[in-house]
Amino acid sequence: MADFFDELETRSTDARAAALAVMLPAQIGNAVANAPAMAARLASVNAADMRDRAALQTLPVLRKSELGAAQAKNPPFGGFAVATDFAHAFQSPGPIYEPAGRGDDWWRLGRFLHAAGVRGSDVVQNCFSYHLTPAGLMFESAAKAVGATVLPAGTGQTELQVQAAAQLGVTAYAGTPDYLKIILDKGDAMGVDLSKITRAAVGGGALFPSLRAEYADRGIQCLQCYATADLGNIAYESEAMEGMIVDEGVIVEIVTPGTGIPVAEGEVGEVIVTTLNPDYPLIRFATGDLSAVLPGISPCGRTNMRIKGWMGRADQTTKIKGMFVRPEQVAALVVAHAEIVKARVIVDRKAEQDSMLVQVEAQNADSNAIEQTVQTVLKLRGTVEIVALGSLPKDGLVIEDRRKYD
Repeated sequence: MADFFDELETRSTDARAAALAVMLPAQIGNAVANAPAMAARLASVNAADMRDRAALQTLPVLRKSELGAAQAKNPPFGGFAVATDFAHAFQSPGPIYEPAGRGDDWWRLGRFLHAAGVRGSDVVQNCFSYHLTPAGLMFESAAKAVGATVLPAGTGQTELQVQAAAQLGVTAYAGTPDYLKIILDKGDAMGVDLSKITRAAVGGGALFPSLRAEYADRGIQCLQCYATADLGNIAYESEAMEGMIVDEGVIVEIVTPGTGIPVAEGEVGEVIVTTLNPDYPLIRFATGDLSAVLPGISPCGRTNMRIKGWMGRADQTTKIKGMFVRPEQVAALVVAHAEIVKARVIVDRKAEQDSMLVQVEAQNADSNAIEQTVQTVLKLRGTVEIVALGSLPKDGLVIEDRRKYD
């Protein structure tokens, strides 16, 4: 099929429901039989009854904090994984550990690259990190699934990245939305022609409309996906660019934040995902992200449910430069310095890149020492500003996101 990754993308509503009626009971039965932590949560559930979304909504929601607590007691995966012979283990902030199986395209991102127009003739510059977190390998396996050649670039060494892109004839980029601009701007400064790059497949952060428009002006079609280390591909854009199409390997629900109760179609709520991956059967896993169902099907012909994309966080956790920053990390920063009374992280956009300002209420504080702790604890570089005691707002926020998403 020239236009679609496989026949699953164009199934009728009845065909998709019939497949779910087989796959969902099998996945829940697999979780109960082979993942001890899931078995404890679903002890009273008859897997054979779990044949549709209505039945799924009777099950408890699993939150990442519960996953982390279980992993601390029962390392490495807290009893939620089925397989034991994993190819990789990854660490995300928390820390949370995620497994990766040995199958081809285990995270199912090949479907996204295909929708983004990447094919076997392409050379993909993969600028996702290959260290600790899985994004680099997620897109490596996706490129393999569509037959493309990969330059495993990671981040940093921008001049070398420009040189490699030009000399290897890179035609497609994979990475966070912002980093492609850094490469292109460096190429302009070096007088290097990077016009062969005509496609970009991005994730790990918000794709702001102004940045997408800038890429389009350069002749680059930039599409985004919504994926996580725990779940793999959740949803992705096609060339239609009308919402994100839910991946065929997951079930997505939109619920009232903090509950498992679905909202009405079109209303904003928290994204809850059940994965059909038999190696790591997370059932009703709460992402903490906000989105809404987009009615109808995509003009591209893919028939699965659509969501409006990432619309913020149900809590204050915020993604900055592709990395999550959580309120508990800000609390750890305060604890690390006795002179700090209170801290607030402010996220903004400058020159189409995320910026992070860390304001701290403190006396006799060393801003350089605090900046080093920020990099260690928050995993990102940020500017530290010492402010007077009592001057930070008393609004309950420790992470303030000032970026505009529309």
